[in-house]
Parts: sequence; structure tokens; C-alpha cells
Amino acid sequence: MVFVRTTPPRPVEVTAVFPELAPLARPAIRLHPRPGSPSVGDSSVGGPLLWPAGEPWPHCEDAHLHGDSGFRQSPAEVRLDRHSRARRHEDPYGPSFTPEEEAAMEQKVARLAERLDAGPPWPEECPVPLLPVAQLYVRDVPLLRPPGNADLLQVLWCPYDHEPDWKPATAVFWRSAASVVDVLATPPEPYEANYSGYVPEPCLLAPEAITEYPNSLDLSPELRKVVGDWSRWQAAGADVDGSYAEHPAEFYDSNLANAPGWKVGGWPPWGRTDPYRRYCTVCEAQMVPLLTIASFEWDSSRHGWVPYEDRAACAAGRPAGLSPAQPTRVEVGSTDNMQLYVCPSSPEHPHTDLIQ
Repeated sequence: MVFVRTTPPRPVEVTAVFPELAPLARPAIRLHPRPGSPSVGDSSVGGPLLWPAGEPWPHCEDAHLHGDSGFRQSPAEVRLDRHSRARRHEDPYGPSFTPEEEAAMEQKVARLAERLDAGPPWPEECPVPLLPVAQLYVRDVPLLRPPGNADLLQVLWCPYDHEPDWKPATAVFWRSAASVVDVLATPPEPYEANYSGYVPEPCLLAPEAITEYPNSLDLSPELRKVVGDWSRWQAAGADVDGSYAEHPAEFYDSNLANAPGWKVGGWPPWGRTDPYRRYCTVCEAQMVPLLTIASFEWDSSRHGWVPYEDRAACAAGRPAGLSPAQPTRVEVGSTDNMQLYVCPSSPEHPHTDLIQ
């Protein structure tokens, strides 16, 4: 890894105020994706995958309404637009390309324009090639528990909304990196995306191990009452702004429970809905969080989680669409998170996902 990100210590030591929560601590790894040029040998978001040349590239078999959203751009065109915008605003945190990469994408965009300029009927591509979302090597993210001798997790999705939840359809693959001898050089890409937020910007990662505690909605009624008891905070001498006196659980959820942003493991970031347990369709085990795909690394209520190394960028602010809090340019739901869940006893069992 060529860079690091460091989460500041929590403003309050959770177990010092609430020792009852100590057994609920869970390890998590914040991935801290930042724009870069990952290779197939890197852990990445939106980067190239170590995919065997002899293995078919995954496609989505569902029917798709091409251009139904009014958005009609190829992944290459989306990335070129982002690059142009970052260059126009002299954004040091935005995507950048080598002249060769830029020329290759311009060629892709030109080919798409020719197809669309021909007018309807536009070419239908069903099944649709999936787009890489994340590639995680166990050496970088040791919290992963792959099946068998696998040491690599690959996540892809279809860049179209799918009913009934109107989110991208996801696919999860585990593999042994050593078994990939010949790498697929030019994976297929969909000729358009339903939404630019479904086209991840290639990012390198700076994985960081942290400890998380459950959102107050995940606590038992008894513990929820304890966390919401302002007198407990006062008795422990916790330095918490008095404005939280009526709702101390809000301070707990925003600053102490679970980290925002892309991460592996940890606790789910509930809030849009109450906790929604997921169960394995094969063995009925309660599933656990595998990967959180986040629209933003932080927001106005969670500045305390901004890594030290990003504080200057956070304070400077940028034009809309160039926020340092959105390095991957991914946006799911209404600036929500997509959580992938996996069976804890058999990771090869079908995964599930949830917008939260």
C-alpha cells in the first residue's frame, strides 16, 4: 500500500462508560478507497480484477430497460467526464489518467457514440456484463474468512436498477490468486449504465483495523435504555456536549458505534430502517456483514471519523461532485449504503445484500 489513513481516537472510551457493551465489540477494517491506478495485483475499488482468461466473465441475465432513467453514458464516458471536471476545477483529489488511458477511453466513447448516432433500434445487450466493484486480497484485509484455500474476494454488480428494491444486482466470487495463471486482458463492459453512481472510480485502498460497537437500534431494549441514560454519561465523566442531554444515543450512534464509509466486517449502519436480520437460504444461519459499499466516507454529522490525513481536504470543501468524502463516486439509494452479507459457516453459500 502506498498511503495510509488513520482514524482519530473516539472522543469517549465506550467500555469505560458502558462496560456492558464490551462483549459486543467487533473488529472491522475501514478500506479508505482513494482515486488511483490499481493493477490486478492490488486490492481496490473499481479496479481491474485478477480474472482467469479461461473463465467466462459474469453477466446479468435479467431484462434491462436501456436508457430508461434518461441517463445514457458508457462507463468510459462517465470516467472521462469525471476526469475533465476534476481537471477543470484543479481538484488534487480527483481521478487522473495517463495519456494512454485517456486515449483508450476516448476510443471507447467514440465507438458508443457511433452506435447511438445510428438511432433506434439501439443495440440491446442482454445479458449485461457486470462491472467490478471491489477486489480484496486477504493479505491486505485479513478479517476476510474465505472458503477453502481462497485468498481473494471479488465483488461485481450490474449497473442497472433491479426490482423490487431498485438497486444494482451484485455477484460475489472467492478464488485463489495463485491459481490464476493467464489473466483476462480486456473484460467486457456494458455499453451504458443506468446511473453514473453505479460506475465506481478506480481506487487504491489503505485498510485500517478498528473496533466497532452496535448501533443503538441493534442493542437490546435494556442496553438501549442504558445508552440513552444521560446520568450514566455524567457519572462516568464523559466529555460530551450538553446539547445531547435529551438524546445521548445520537452522540453514541454518530461518534462511537460504527464507522462510516467502505469497510469489511463490523456492525451494520442502521438508521433508514430498523435492524433487518438476514438468514442463509441454504443453512438458515444468521448472516454477518461482509462488505459495506458506501456512498460517502463521512457526512456532516460524522466528521469525527474523518482520518487525520483527510482533514485538510475535508475543511477545504470542493464543488458538488468532487467531494473528498466521495472518492469512489459510487452512490447507492438516496446516498445510502449497500451492505453485503455472507453465511458465517459457509461463505460459499449465496450472499445477500441490503440498501441501508
